[in-house]
Amino acid sequence: MTDRKSAIPRLFLLEMAFPDPMDIKICGLKTEEALAAALAGGASHVGFIFFPKSPRHVEPVEAGHLRKLTAGKAQAVAVTVDADDAMLDGIVSTVAPDVLQLHGSESAARVRELKARYGLPVMKALSVREKADLDHVADYAGVADRLLFDAKPPKGAELPGGNGTAFDWRLLEGIDPAIPYMLSGGLNAANIAEALAIARPSGIDISSGIESAPGVKDVRLIEAFFRAVAAARENRAA
Repeated sequence: MTDRKSAIPRLFLLEMAFPDPMDIKICGLKTEEALAAALAGGASHVGFIFFPKSPRHVEPVEAGHLRKLTAGKAQAVAVTVDADDAMLDGIVSTVAPDVLQLHGSESAARVRELKARYGLPVMKALSVREKADLDHVADYAGVADRLLFDAKPPKGAELPGGNGTAFDWRLLEGIDPAIPYMLSGGLNAANIAEALAIARPSGIDISSGIESAPGVKDVRLIEAFFRAVAAARENRAA
């Protein structure tokens, strides 16, 4: 009997392992310098966080200025946590994001409501620590335009993301490949090759893994991350 895997074209297997093109989102940006490094590296998405408890929080006016610098280069993502309509109205009118990312406990109904309210794609983050945490995927698949799987925050943490912790990427092996998602949580230049090989996401999201201190993006770490992603893809292809 012909081995099923051997009958699949090698190029197709490579594309399954590392989707091409693969989206790369650099999140938590606050300065022109860090934004420039993200764009130079080839980021497809840049994220601005609107959550006062986060060291990466940025005011809408500041984000609006940075957003103008991304025009035609990357998609601007507004990241919020259980934000009300008034807050979102201000963000959307001032920043004009391309995508809304909901990183709180927003329900599928809330996702649907905001898509209709703003006419923007919505990405919904889901926190993962164990297999049972993925039971909610079905609730959001087909409602959110994309999912983002992030590590569940440590007990007592105030931030829903950006804590520098990873989860077991093998938990995603059973996810329907037709569901578009980004992988996040504890990613850095040292582990990105392993993460890509196991999870095979169509996009990746990084924030704390390219910082010299909480909320302080390091241009050298941003550049090193992009080099690590390129090396992982090249090694896989070879």
